[in-house]
Order: sequence, then C-alpha cells, then structure tokens
Amino acid sequence: MELNRCRWADPSSALYTAYHDQEWGRPEHDDQKLFEMLILEGFQAGLSWITILKKREAFRRAFDGFDPAAVAGYDSEKLAALMTDPGIVRNRRKIEAAVTNAAAFLKIQREFGSFDRYLWGFTQGQVILNRDNQLRASSELSDRISADLKRRGMKFVGTVVIYSFLQAVGVVNDHETDCWRYPEK
Repeated sequence: MELNRCRWADPSSALYTAYHDQEWGRPEHDDQKLFEMLILEGFQAGLSWITILKKREAFRRAFDGFDPAAVAGYDSEKLAALMTDPGIVRNRRKIEAAVTNAAAFLKIQREFGSFDRYLWGFTQGQVILNRDNQLRASSELSDRISADLKRRGMKFVGTVVIYSFLQAVGVVNDHETDCWRYPEK
C-alpha cells in the first residue's frame, strides 16, 4: 500500500521519501544535527534539495561530521581542499559562510547553553503546525530568526533559507493534512 505523502516528496526517489518519512518536520533538538541542517540549507540556496540530499554523505565527510568546533577552525588550506572536493557544492561563498556560521553557532551555544535552546526559544518550545496546506517560502518567524542570525554574523541565512531550515528541523510542521506524517494522523 502506497503512503500518502506531501506533494514535494517525489515517490520515485528513495532519497526524497526517506527524508520526508524519517526526518522532515520532526522536532530536532540535537545541536550537531541542527548545525548540519543549517549548513545544508545554506548550501541548497539556488539549488534543488535533491542535489543536496545526493551529496549529503560527502558533505558529512568534508565537514567533519558537521562538528561546529572543527568547522569554525578551518584554515585557508582546508578551504582550498573543500573547493576541490567534487562530492560537495563547490561555491566559495557558501564554504566560507559555513566557517563563519560555525563560529557564530558556537557563540550562540555559549550564550544560550545550546543552539537548541536559542532556536526553540523563538516558539517557547512549541511546534508551529500549519493546517492550511499552503506552500510557504517564509513567515514572520523566519523573518525574525533570519534577522537575528544575520545580526550575529551568519551568512546564507535569509528568510527563505531559514523557513526551509525550520521545516526541516520540525520547528514548523508543514506536512500536508492528508500526508501520513501529518501529526494528527
């Protein structure tokens, strides 16, 4: 029996359906996973998400398992190596942004005790559940978080990137109401 999924989850793609079924929209509280998704969403800007999913394991390898302390310490030699890695998106500005964002991520962790506490503080720990099946690219919440992250020095964290990030890590649940992953099913 075929499960009913959100329209974007291409049923012909095992990567898409696994991502949809096992990750997207589930509340995430692990800081390293939150960092991974923040960095991947930044790399996705201007590209399709399937491109990033196909390169995800290469990104994990190239970015030291998305350890923010390791990424924050990257030097020019490491940046040059990343620019020659065919497994990832080789965009210099995005690679440099990942390093900048790692340093800002660590500062947020120090200030709030965890990035999780910082992020979920915007909603007082509550999931925003959308029930209208509207396709959104941003929201007032993504506008506020984007502005705050930019103020803290992050790059590639515009409101559209942040809205996708919020969906990915379950702060916003945009599963369609007829999707088997919709929370009330």
